[in-house]
Amino acid sequence: MKKQVVAAGFVLFSFMLSPKASAASFSNFFVFGDSLSDTGNVFAATGGLIDPTTAFPKNPPYFQGRFSNNRVWVDYLGNELGLKPTPYLISNPAIPNQGLNFAVGGASSGQGNAVVPSAPLPGVLRQVGLLTQPVVQANQKLDPNALYAVWGGANDYVFGQATNATQTVKNLSDAIGLLASSGAKNILVFNLPDLGKIPLALATGQSNNLTALTNDHNQKLAEELDKFSNNPNLNLISVDVSSVFNQIQANPGEFGFKNVTSPCVVGNFQTIISVCSQPNDYLFFDSVHPTTNAHKLIADAALAAIEAKSVPEPAINLGILALTAFGAMGTLKCQQKRSALVSK
Repeated sequence: MKKQVVAAGFVLFSFMLSPKASAASFSNFFVFGDSLSDTGNVFAATGGLIDPTTAFPKNPPYFQGRFSNNRVWVDYLGNELGLKPTPYLISNPAIPNQGLNFAVGGASSGQGNAVVPSAPLPGVLRQVGLLTQPVVQANQKLDPNALYAVWGGANDYVFGQATNATQTVKNLSDAIGLLASSGAKNILVFNLPDLGKIPLALATGQSNNLTALTNDHNQKLAEELDKFSNNPNLNLISVDVSSVFNQIQANPGEFGFKNVTSPCVVGNFQTIISVCSQPNDYLFFDSVHPTTNAHKLIADAALAAIEAKSVPEPAINLGILALTAFGAMGTLKCQQKRSALVSK
């Protein structure tokens, strides 16, 4: 059986799993990414621990260093796993016992920052190096029982100069390879939602170009992940965020959204003109970042992908299993959103 599992492929199994079936299996939670995963690094870097009123992103309307109106997927998934990774810029030198979040708003897939190139803030590949380099130099290994999450690339296309996905995907593949060679066993990898559908793209006429880049990215990323499938020591878990957002945008009401094209926040990060009264009616909080309810659905997809790994090879006929699962749907309304996310 392949080690790589895509979140969209196991609706039948998700009905039969406890919500915290995998919670006890991870000792730490390490996160590498950009503003979609940042839980306070940019906020700390811009003085948020000293004067929150002048830090970035501004609080309010942004929530406690997150680029959203409330918690992001890292918070929601961490809660399900019983782990709370600390933003690395506000952590102690010693690694906290629940992990670290290295994700930085504006991070490129590589070494630096795509939004503010002059800022001394690490890209995704560099973030991985911040964790692995000291471990390797000490002739040690990363914690094999921890969960490592890698999500990046969007800034390369939206704010950077990337005209195709080749280098971006290579950076992410190199990051995954570096984690694996340093001892990581459980690596969660996210693809990109259609960047051509974010409000910024719609407003600036970049939709066609960004959609093409997204498709190129997701295809190349899938091909790179397949290369790791022959490693018996690697538990590579893919989360199909593209499908999650496609389903939300095709049927917004099913997921509780009323607006999937316009941002709640009008303006830019420096100058906020207005903020809507009901942010969670919107898929996008600002022109590029999802609202917290969208982050909940991303976390649901990630948890479902993780839980799939706890399901053994079925010894019974899959047709019988399917009938059993669908027969249970009527009594499992509480999982309706998650099943919709992973059913296509």
